[in-house]
Amino acid sequence: MLRRRFFLPSIAAAALLLAATTGGVLSGGLGATAVAATNGTLAATAGCGKAPTLASGTRTIQSSGQSRTYNLRIPDGYDRNHPYRLIFGFHWLNGSANNVTSAGYYGLQSLSNNSTIFVAPQGLNAGWANTNGRDLTLFDDISRQIENDLCVDTTQRFALGWSYGGAMSYAVACARPTIIRAVTVISGANLSGCNGGTQPVAYFGIHGIYDSVLNISQGRQLRDTFVRNNGCTAQSPREPSRGSLTHITTAYAGCRAGYPVQWAAFDGDHTPSPVDGSGSPNDSRTWTSGEIWRFFSQFESTTPPTTPPPTDPPTDPPTTPPPTGEPGTCAATYRTLNTWPGGFQAEVTVANNSTAPLNGWTVGLTLASGQAISSLWSGTNTGTTGSVTVRNAPYNGTVGPNASTTFGFTATGNGATAPGNVTCTSP
Repeated sequence: MLRRRFFLPSIAAAALLLAATTGGVLSGGLGATAVAATNGTLAATAGCGKAPTLASGTRTIQSSGQSRTYNLRIPDGYDRNHPYRLIFGFHWLNGSANNVTSAGYYGLQSLSNNSTIFVAPQGLNAGWANTNGRDLTLFDDISRQIENDLCVDTTQRFALGWSYGGAMSYAVACARPTIIRAVTVISGANLSGCNGGTQPVAYFGIHGIYDSVLNISQGRQLRDTFVRNNGCTAQSPREPSRGSLTHITTAYAGCRAGYPVQWAAFDGDHTPSPVDGSGSPNDSRTWTSGEIWRFFSQFESTTPPTTPPPTDPPTDPPTTPPPTGEPGTCAATYRTLNTWPGGFQAEVTVANNSTAPLNGWTVGLTLASGQAISSLWSGTNTGTTGSVTVRNAPYNGTVGPNASTTFGFTATGNGATAPGNVTCTSP
């Protein structure tokens, strides 16, 4: 897990970084030739079908005349004929690739269920100045090396990072829009440049309302770049008040199909792991990893299978019954996002299957013995044990036709048992 000693690099160093980079970052573009080199027209890469020579661990690569390194995590049971999702996790200022790896790639590795190849590059001087585009070149070179050796779905490339790592993810979105499918920027700013920045990329921004290192206004500016690029309807999303210890996630309306923009503001400072109901960051209990994974995994692969689909039923049965409700009503679906000794994090999706908007919803569920809700967001609960009722928050009660919203919670107890009697009703 990502320990707190990694969370807050020296604020003085971060302030110095901001002063040094504001207005002075070199955008660092590689041009159309370099872009095309990693943007194959086929969904499956050259590494598909090959016996891999790469292995999980620290790799060395020559890039821009320098010896650079990155950490690679290949899924257990790797199948050379199956195209995998590829996620780059960029570290923060004075952090390292090893920090990202030990933190489970911002908590996504445990959620991926061996569906994803993970990469954590190492920045020069423990940062991402991207001078003369050298870090974009590194991204290209690593992508090329991996895709020539491993089977990657080229419609499923993603990047994320916190602080300076968020800035680098933003730079990748600006400069490689035809390569990267979506990015998540946590507490970021324009520190690594934005070469291009005019084409759509699915974008998720997360920022603390009183960030003392990179002010939230800087995160909003990054977000608004892709609000414009993605053709979304401009708005000022609701953000939580100070002292509320909550977060509010907003999905923008009107965006081009396949290019959503999402914004989450939380009541907190400069951290990648805020926890609702607490002022102390915690990797195991943060809501960020679950929301990021949901944002990334919503994009369906357009890769044709390289082998026939299995005829046997899946070995892992679903942890919850199918969504409840008849056509024309709301339906609620539960899933466990994260577990730790003595507790777990869960999410419930409320879907509108009708042709008219929902004007309010109520979800009922029965927690297993020993389970108790400790914090809940994006809804209002009655009860914390046994039979629990959750009603919509003021901002997410209206759900459009064939649309959905979510609420989440953390709870004590064993998360291996899913709640029973999950129902959804609407007035």
